[in-house]
Amino acid sequence: MHQDKDERSDAPVVSLSIGDTCVFRFGNTRTRTKPYTDLELHSGDLFVFGGQSRFAYHAVPKVYPGTGDPATGLSTGRLNITMRVTGLTDGPAT
Repeated sequence: MHQDKDERSDAPVVSLSIGDTCVFRFGNTRTRTKPYTDLELHSGDLFVFGGQSRFAYHAVPKVYPGTGDPATGLSTGRLNITMRVTGLTDGPAT
């Protein structure tokens, strides 16, 4: 499990799953251990976390091979598209 603690924005994280079904483990903001909730994310599912949950620990501990819709163009595997505002800059703010 990891936490996006280096980011400087509290804007929500938007995660889109494409392909194989996975288990998404969504935890708490203090520790990698319980309590956490395991959810199945299927192709096309969108998961959004923000507010106090923005910096919760999270992970994908399992992917179920061959469960995705072939119409995605993926024969197997999972593609995750994550959209976020990090609040980080590469140089001086302008």
